[in-house]
Amino acid sequence: MLQNPVVLALLATLGTWAMTALGAALVFFFKDIRLHILNMMLGFAAGVMIAASFWSLLEPAIEMATARPEPVPAWAVAAIGFVVGAL
Repeated sequence: MLQNPVVLALLATLGTWAMTALGAALVFFFKDIRLHILNMMLGFAAGVMIAASFWSLLEPAIEMATARPEPVPAWAVAAIGFVVGAL
């Protein structure tokens, strides 16, 4: 039963939902938050998003570009796609 991909996807979705809800529920426990704590939380969130964008998007793009013979280096293909996507 736990090998079913639909069940696994549901469990993963519920797990990420629970962690998001838990993080969002922290606002109910704090009336105000110090600026340096807020800065640390924002920095942590930014680091997580940068890591997620690299490991989920850029690293596979570099691998795919390495597999094809191109005159442009593989890292440049991913960097160009990253910049064009940001624009």
